[in-house]
This record gives sequence, structure tokens and C-alpha cells, in this order.
Amino acid sequence: MRRNTSITLLSAGHACVDVYQGAVASLVPFFVAERAYGYATVSGMVLAASLLSSVVQPVFGALTDRWAMPWLLPVATLLGGAGVALSGVGGSYGLLLLCVALSGVGVAAYHPESARVARLASGGSHSAMGWFSTGGNIGFALAPLLVGAVVGGGGLRLTPLLVLPALAGALLCLPVLRALGGEGRSGGPGGNGAAARRGEDDWASFVKLSVAVACRSVVFVGLGAFVSLYAEQRTGGGAAAGTVALFVLYAGGAVGSVLGGALAGRWGRVAVARRACLLSVGAVAGVVCAPGLAMYVFVALTSVGLYVPFSLQVTLGQDYLPSRVGTASGITLGLAVSVGGVFTPAIGALADATSLRAALAPLVLLPAACWLLFRMLPEPPVPGGRDPRTRG
Repeated sequence: MRRNTSITLLSAGHACVDVYQGAVASLVPFFVAERAYGYATVSGMVLAASLLSSVVQPVFGALTDRWAMPWLLPVATLLGGAGVALSGVGGSYGLLLLCVALSGVGVAAYHPESARVARLASGGSHSAMGWFSTGGNIGFALAPLLVGAVVGGGGLRLTPLLVLPALAGALLCLPVLRALGGEGRSGGPGGNGAAARRGEDDWASFVKLSVAVACRSVVFVGLGAFVSLYAEQRTGGGAAAGTVALFVLYAGGAVGSVLGGALAGRWGRVAVARRACLLSVGAVAGVVCAPGLAMYVFVALTSVGLYVPFSLQVTLGQDYLPSRVGTASGITLGLAVSVGGVFTPAIGALADATSLRAALAPLVLLPAACWLLFRMLPEPPVPGGRDPRTRG
């Protein structure tokens, strides 16, 4: 199977999985409306989806350093879909938390192994990995539209229909796994096993990168949880205004991921990520302060700024820890999409005590912290000793 075909299928499968990360935040306004949950209560949903995922994802990454587990791709996809599909069944808050936690575990199990398989299929290309990441961003972007179409028309009792993307995603990854065959089961370039054990691990740089990834995650997950409600307040446009804001936040990520892969080939990953962080500082401030419809422009800029480094930070982590590619993937992806949920209840509690605008304002500081951390990072060599800016 050709590289482009493999990456296309893996990107589409990634979209089907990340629908379920976006779906949790997309369901928040419906739980507020239908079950009268407060800010702190609905933020518990995001925490439940994120907390186990933050812990479990690096564990799966460490396991893939020892054993390739391509079977995780279809199994984890189905698990992620099942949790969200069951979230609206029954009226128990405890059952809701259990379901979204189950979905979070499925998403956590998927990402480290899928990143290994994608880098193997891509031959280490930054742009190909950018397209793989873009698939996830597209899934995020489609989540509010999908949830709005399904739940908006018939209420939370229709959430079982949300399992359909998982069924599609599980089928999409099978041709790629068959094409990779023994190579996918034993590792390869950028995968686990002996071929990946080249170069020395740079743990100091990896820790700095991980802190930067965590700061970015708090901003993105915090906005994802509350930007729809904030847009309703700022524009007075009702639920439709909130759905559009969340769609723009997630759709801009697709643009950012493609730009990140393309720009890194010219200027290097660290330099591109550093400049994206500066863009994010002003963009997040605009989301908090811009009046009315102008807020949507800044939501889009925030999304692009936060997602330009997304695929780059995954390959940076892999190159900082060349002997532990699975661990690096699990931690960078786990922090990127999960750890922000741990802080979301604090944002919700502050919003209940003050206002949603006041609760979102501190997020402006975190992209600045990311910029400082990226200033301290070196551009690592890629496997094979080639200039990292030549990986197309």
C-alpha cells in the first residue's frame, strides 16, 4: 500500500476516534439544558474523560515500547465510541462519569500505538504526520456538528447513535495494518524495537517539552469545555452560537496541523512552535476580551496557534527519546489531549463563583509559558542523522 493511501486511511480513522474527545465538550450544553447541571458539575464530565486518559495513555505508550500492539487501533476505537454512546442513557450522574471515563480509556489506548504506526507508515515525514494529526482535528471539528444533529433534535436519549463513527474507524484501520504486516507488528523506522534505539535519550529537553504540552492542553481543553457557553453569553445567539464557536475552535486545529508540518520543513519544529505560542497569547486574549461576533475570529486564531505545534511536539518527543518512542508518544499525546481536563473543574468552580469571563482570563498566561519553554529547547536530530528541516 502506498504511503499516501496509508496516511489517508489512518487520518480518517484518527478523525473517527477524536470525534469522541470533541463529543464530551459538545455534550456539555445539552446536559446543562436537559439536566440543569452547573459549571462545576459539567466540568466533572471533562475531568472524568481526561483523568484516566492522562494516566493510562503513557502506560500504553510504555507497553508499545516493549510490544507492538496494532490490534489496539480497532479495539480502542470501539471502546471510545461505546463510552460516549452510553453517556446519555439513564439519569445517573455517576453512570455518566463512568461512561465518559470508559471513552477516555479507549482514546488513551488508541493514540500511542496509532502514532507509532503512523510514523512507520509515513517514513518519518513531518508533513505526513501533520496530515495524520489533521485527521484528529477534523474529528474534533465534526463532533459539535454530529452531537448537535443527533442530540439537538431528539435529546440525550439518542446518544447511542454516536457509536457509528467508531464502527467506521475500526474498519478503516484494518487495511493499513494488513499492509504493514510483520513490520507493523515488530516496529520499524520511528517505531519500537531495535530500529528505534538510535541516539541518546534527552530527558531534560523531553521534560521541558512535556510541561509546554501540558500548558497548551489546559488552554485548549478549558476553552473546549466552556467556549460554547461563553459564545452564547457574548453574542446572545443561543445554542447555535455556541455550536459554531466550538466548531471553529476544532476546525482551526486542522489548518494549524497542516501548517505546522509544512512550516517545520522550512524553519524547523522548535522555531515554528515558538512562534505559534506567541500568536496564541494574543489570540486567547482576544477570545476573552473581543466583543460580539469578533470573538469568532480570535477563536479561529487561537485554534491555529495551539495546533501548529501539535504534530511537531509528538515527533519532537519521539526524537528526544529515540529509545522510547511509545513512551514519548503516550506522554506527549496524553498530556496534549488529557491533562487539561484535570484543571477544568477549577475553571468551572471559578466561573460559578465569579463569571465565565473571569475564569477564562488566566488562560492567556499559559501560551506565554509555552513560548518560554520552547526557547529553551534544542532542535533534535531525526533518526538517520538527516537535517530535521528536510523531512517533507
